[in-house]
Amino acid sequence: MDVILLERVEKLGAIGDVVKVKDGYARNFLLPNKKALRSNEANRKVFESNRARIEADNAAKRADAEKDAGSFKDASITLIRQSSNAGQLYGSVAVRDIIDALEADGHKVSRSQVVLDKPIKSIGLYDVKVALHPEVSVMVKVNVARSPEEAEMQAEGVDVMAAMFEESRDESGFVEKYDANAEPGTILDEDEPRAERAENAVDAAEARDA
Repeated sequence: MDVILLERVEKLGAIGDVVKVKDGYARNFLLPNKKALRSNEANRKVFESNRARIEADNAAKRADAEKDAGSFKDASITLIRQSSNAGQLYGSVAVRDIIDALEADGHKVSRSQVVLDKPIKSIGLYDVKVALHPEVSVMVKVNVARSPEEAEMQAEGVDVMAAMFEESRDESGFVEKYDANAEPGTILDEDEPRAERAENAVDAAEARDA
């Protein structure tokens, strides 16, 4: 379907552009959200007669969005969630969760403005785009952690999962024993003195070479 864009649409075009899109995309998104008109002779005349007003309205909305963007400078939200030891969330973080957290911080955003390709399903730091206007976007840092302490660590650049793995390995107390003097294939006997082990190794080597 050919449509006339009433506002800039990412990857499609700017105001007034006539573009071809899939019928479903036009019917389900562009037309009902008043982002475009069907491209026909009657609509082209309507658009051209109202073009100056449409462009002026867009400029005013863009200016408002640019002002709002200032309040998002270094914007960051923290979401505390339960997860497995591997960091996989029991559930996921969706658009609604991000909206609620932003609103709690005083930012008014709508569902259509939060650009999240897929739900967040593991702990970590994520950059989420918020489109305040078709021509004005900001990035929000989303910190998903299991506790405020871990969230603070992540904010400081610590890889929480890697740190947890190292701590777990240290606490296990497992250290592989190695004796440079032992013959290949022999089992280390902790009760045998080192000197005696070395002597036995030499005797074994001489017996093998004899």
